[in-house]
Amino acid sequence: MSDYGEMTLNQYRDALASQEPTPGGGTAAAVALSQGAALAVMVCNLTEGNDKWMDGWGDAHACRSVATPLLELGHQLASDDAGAFDRVMSAFKMPKNTDDELHIRRSAIQKATYDAAMVPMQTANRAFELLSMLPALATSGNANAVTDVGVAGLMVSAACKGALFNVEININSLPDELGRDLRIQLNELRLKCRDTARDVMHAVHGRMQS
Repeated sequence: MSDYGEMTLNQYRDALASQEPTPGGGTAAAVALSQGAALAVMVCNLTEGNDKWMDGWGDAHACRSVATPLLELGHQLASDDAGAFDRVMSAFKMPKNTDDELHIRRSAIQKATYDAAMVPMQTANRAFELLSMLPALATSGNANAVTDVGVAGLMVSAACKGALFNVEININSLPDELGRDLRIQLNELRLKCRDTARDVMHAVHGRMQS
């Protein structure tokens, strides 16, 4: 399994551009989460300890506590996502010559597909957690870095929305009883991400104009 945190940017770009099915969109979403978190941490660094932006220290500290673990977790989720998809493909290649083999294969496909939905759901949940911190950071953090909060918001919202695409495509392949709860979570999170992403952009534009 690839360690996307250890790749150079060129290696990651080339792997993503290759004709191999992994890494794909789910991996890209998780890497975007890590990068968006890094930008958020940068703004926190530029805010905390700077007397001019003392009013934003609390928001920066709160954002840092959420963003910092995502620097590494995003890369881990990227690897987990690629591995989960590879296991789905392996399940489809299982023998299907007898009724027993068909049953084992079907069960393996369903389990692997469910797991392949759960990884991007974790990416989406963690992305939304960080996204929720960014309106306050844009409002009270270092004003000179407010556009960096905006870019972080774009990357983190893309991570959330992109991961949810992968959740949806996987649960569409599951029986209703297996995918029902995940679908409810997906729909709720998609709406919350949409609204919060708008809040980030409004906060950024408002701070730029103040």
